[in-house]
Amino acid sequence: MPVVRLLVLGAVRQHGRAHGYQVRNDLEFWGAQQWSTAKPGSIYHALKQLAKEGLLVEHDTAPSTAGGPPRTEYELTAAGHQTYLDLLRAALRTYDQKIDVLTSGVGFIVDLRRDEAIALLNERIAALESWRDEVVKEWTPDPAPEEWTHIGEIMQLWIHNAESGIEWTRGLIRRLEDGRYVMAGEGVRSVEVLTEWVAEHSAVGTTEVRDAGMETGHGTIER
Repeated sequence: MPVVRLLVLGAVRQHGRAHGYQVRNDLEFWGAQQWSTAKPGSIYHALKQLAKEGLLVEHDTAPSTAGGPPRTEYELTAAGHQTYLDLLRAALRTYDQKIDVLTSGVGFIVDLRRDEAIALLNERIAALESWRDEVVKEWTPDPAPEEWTHIGEIMQLWIHNAESGIEWTRGLIRRLEDGRYVMAGEGVRSVEVLTEWVAEHSAVGTTEVRDAGMETGHGTIER
């Protein structure tokens, strides 16, 4: 599924190279199993499938000194990197995707340059406005709202969702235009995934991401 592919490719990319448990741990840490279809089984299946498609390359590692079994580490290929960016862009520009796809796109939005992210979000607004106008013109009943049957509530729901989506997207654009967040090509950024309260109750720290790529304890990946 697109959301699992986006999440898995994005998680591997952040490490440079990562084994399945690291990817699963990251996604569970982000709560992805609650708001998306990224369950443990689908994560491992996606890793194998993405490798089969040539979007990831597999690296066999030596057994651990503690006696653990060897692990297979994954790394994005050039095609995998392009697919990741294509999925990310689609998640931000498309108006009618499921909320988990948009959530994943927003989670990785800083991997894009600021001007591109804003342009994609403006595309999303244009699509939402077009859909809202179509509903009003083609689908909304002629009588006054108080004379509608309960089916009219469906049109009210669609219009409400479109307008709230437009409002939220415009707010994100304003924040990006005001310089919020460190986007691709803008230098070192400190990425704190969790709230302060959650961070205090977990072992996860802060990751530094540099202009040249993402640096973690597992290596660097070029943008």
